[in-house]
Amino acid sequence: MTIWTDLAPTLLGVAILAAITVAVLSAFRVARSWEPLLAIVRGALQLAVISVILSGIISDPLWIALALVVMFTIASAVATGRLGWSWRTGGLTAAAMATGILTATLFVFGTHALEFTPRYALAIGAIIIGNSMSIATLTGRDLVAVIDDHWDEVEGWLSLGATPRQSTIMLARRAVREALIPSIDQTKTTGLVVLPGAFVGAIFGGISPLEAGRFQIVVLAAILAAGSITSVLVAHFLGDVRTRPMRR
Repeated sequence: MTIWTDLAPTLLGVAILAAITVAVLSAFRVARSWEPLLAIVRGALQLAVISVILSGIISDPLWIALALVVMFTIASAVATGRLGWSWRTGGLTAAAMATGILTATLFVFGTHALEFTPRYALAIGAIIIGNSMSIATLTGRDLVAVIDDHWDEVEGWLSLGATPRQSTIMLARRAVREALIPSIDQTKTTGLVVLPGAFVGAIFGGISPLEAGRFQIVVLAAILAAGSITSVLVAHFLGDVRTRPMRR
């Protein structure tokens, strides 16, 4: 009974915020205006489950590794679904994300920027995976859209003998830049406009502000490194087009 009493204000606040979100989008007649509500419900259920699970495995390296593998698998599947499901797209997206994530985490722990512990591995691994998923999605969707918009230009290059990747290279660079803008803006405004969740959570967890700041800047740098690699590889893979791509 005490648990539900403690949760009641939280549930009420979240319900009101979800209702406002759906109401605003519906009033403006945005397509699938109910989707944020489902996302909130799904996120709440998933957080409840993962909170229970993590409380029992937080210090076990093998379980942490398994949890990260599951997170990565789901993230790559979600990104692939946004780009248009196929085994080829799924494999290329997963490869791009894995390369970026592994490179970033290797240098984070290899340089001892953060101590290699199960808690740090879980925290930074989950954050980088989530951001890489978003960056891969943004890169792929923007690249398809911009190639579709400039298809006459792409065909012109192809007719002059350029390879498919050469004909889309400028568009691919633009897609990479656009995909990284949210991460770049978050990084350069951290402390002035944005207090990232990892920073606030670390302070709430009892870590000193200085230590929390050290953790956060490592996280932000790792996100940009992993995201840059992921985005460039996604653009490289998807830029090999011979027919006009279809927007999703």
